[in-house]
Amino acid sequence: MEYNSSRELLVIPEYGRHIQKMVRYARTIENADERQAYVEQIAKLMMQMHPQNRNLEDYRDKIWKHLFRIAEYDLDVLPPSGHKPTPEEGRKKPQTVPYPAKGHKFRHYGHNVLTMIDKALAMEDGPKKDGFVQVIGSYMKLAYKTWNREHYVSDHIIIEDLATLSGGKLIPIEDASLDNLSKYNNRRSSNAGGGSKGGRSRDNGHYRSGGKNNNRRGGGGGRRSSGGGRRK
Repeated sequence: MEYNSSRELLVIPEYGRHIQKMVRYARTIENADERQAYVEQIAKLMMQMHPQNRNLEDYRDKIWKHLFRIAEYDLDVLPPSGHKPTPEEGRKKPQTVPYPAKGHKFRHYGHNVLTMIDKALAMEDGPKKDGFVQVIGSYMKLAYKTWNREHYVSDHIIIEDLATLSGGKLIPIEDASLDNLSKYNNRRSSNAGGGSKGGRSRDNGHYRSGGKNNNRRGGGGGRRSSGGGRRK
């Protein structure tokens, strides 16, 4: 008996040992046309093993890349795309995620604040820019409250931090409140909570449980009156 541990290792186990043997045998075929036709049949067989992926646009190219990988890239055939896969392509590494390289002094505001400030600095002066700066200030105050719930924050602190981050170029409108986003969130949560309570508790101005008790009391009253009739 021959154990799998003593056999040749499978390059891609999901296709099985027979596919690997057929690919290795294709390398021994001397006639180029016969070898091309034989390998194309192997590719069709590999596609039949995973029919759920047939509709994928790049699935055929993926099959041929796997086929060349099983053959250790030593196979003189031409894929339908006209490009032979190479070992370098099989060892591609994912691109490095571009994390922000620079940090900033006020981390509790987050990196999005810096992005919005850069966008505001590139805008032309006018009402649109003033409104956008006001939104940035409101967002900064909301972020400050999220991470510092135990400390009170005034508009004056937010204005100073915004001026520091923008190099003194962005200052919100005077006497304008920066609590717009907080008020909007509170109003939305209160509306959602009020609608659900009203629908569950009352029915035509009375509690539903009270209606059942009233029916029971009415029925009891009827039995007592009938009992009084029998006493007479």
